[in-house]
Amino acid sequence: MITLKDIAKLANVSTATVSYVLNGRGNISDKTRAKVLEIVEAHNYKPNNIAKSLKLNKTSTIGVIVEDITVFSAPEIINGINEYAEENGFTIVLTNLRIHKRIGNHFKDIDRYKHIITAAVDDLLSKQVDGIIYIGVHTRDVKGLIDIAKPVVYVYCYSTLESAYSVNYDDELAALEATNYLIERGHKRIALISGLIDSMPSHGRFNGYYKAIMANQLPFDPSLIKTGDWEYSSGYSMAKELMALPTPPTAILAMNDLMAGGAIDACREINVNIPEQLSVIGFDNREFSGYYSPKITTVDIPLQAMGSRAIAMLIEILDGSPPEESNPKLECRMIERETVAAAADKQ
Repeated sequence: MITLKDIAKLANVSTATVSYVLNGRGNISDKTRAKVLEIVEAHNYKPNNIAKSLKLNKTSTIGVIVEDITVFSAPEIINGINEYAEENGFTIVLTNLRIHKRIGNHFKDIDRYKHIITAAVDDLLSKQVDGIIYIGVHTRDVKGLIDIAKPVVYVYCYSTLESAYSVNYDDELAALEATNYLIERGHKRIALISGLIDSMPSHGRFNGYYKAIMANQLPFDPSLIKTGDWEYSSGYSMAKELMALPTPPTAILAMNDLMAGGAIDACREINVNIPEQLSVIGFDNREFSGYYSPKITTVDIPLQAMGSRAIAMLIEILDGSPPEESNPKLECRMIERETVAAAADKQ
């Protein structure tokens, strides 16, 4: 018996696209729709009646829980979710937990905020949402925060439960590529200003940096590694420490744009010209990074694409066709601006 996946393979489209055609949903071109329907008719495909009956109880409404909408990553992720929902006949119900405002970075103390999440989930379930997308403040394991029968997709966080779905980005690959970007421009003494030491993004980005250093057979100098806290002030103070070394670095990779901005301002105070004497790369592509002086070369996180991918995955699950990749990590990209130059000849 031919399956929905077989139809998708024959039509060279996703299972979600086939489902949208069969259910009269989605922004599907006339050509694709006709192709799918032709294959369906040729193979006498009959949708599962039980699954079809379950669909009658669906509301085409997705619950979206965001830990804190004021955190820089949240708006673009939500925009990606909302845009995809509109194009595919779904509506979203958004709940802002304001967790970061309430507890700061104390996310390990789950007891301080789990009751807030439980209340939000219960409220969404009372509104008959078909499933939930949960947007974290930062990448971490949130296993145990949500335990419901309906499907959940996590974004900017994940659950280590075997059946869990999540969408994140590849910290390690992004940092490796950023470090290689500096090495390709002749830099050999590359400093790293990290975020909080117990942060998973910090670990991933350090691993990428370290792999690039080792792969290019450069010496690993622990004095070039500084632990910050994601804030502007730590980038400022760490840059001054780095530039006071007997042999200072010629480049700094800061793990976010706030710390990169702090490093740039510190160097301006001590008359270190950027990028002529020191190259700086940030991370996140925050809006201000394009208006800084000089404009910050940075790593762009695919936030909107993460939101779109999350809701696409959730809709596939709801349509009875779970995605083959349950925990994708999307690639970041370099944004070249004004804070990186080739290393000086003295290297």
